[in-house]
Amino acid sequence: MNVIAKRTILYYAAKYPVAKAALFTWLKDLSNSNFTNPNSLKDVFGTASILVNQRVIFNIKGNDFRLITSINFKAQAAYIIWFGTHKEYDNIDANTIKHIIINHK
Repeated sequence: MNVIAKRTILYYAAKYPVAKAALFTWLKDLSNSNFTNPNSLKDVFGTASILVNQRVIFNIKGNDFRLITSINFKAQAAYIIWFGTHKEYDNIDANTIKHIIINHK
């Protein structure tokens, strides 16, 4: 699966250093997979939550962090929408939050 905007993962790894190793593990595991549907993804990422509009939420570093993605299984593409602590996640709506443009400089 192609993870779009890998630089976004680098940004979040720098912003949340305690999650860096777990984020890179997630990136490697997803990038090396070929999921054909949500069920095949759940076989590997059992705690992932499948939402509407192609959104999938991953628990990162146990349940300390949440990663919201949009996954197109047919195109084999995952787009990073949002990442933050579980506490920050409690203050957003995972179904409607928009991707935040990050200045990667």
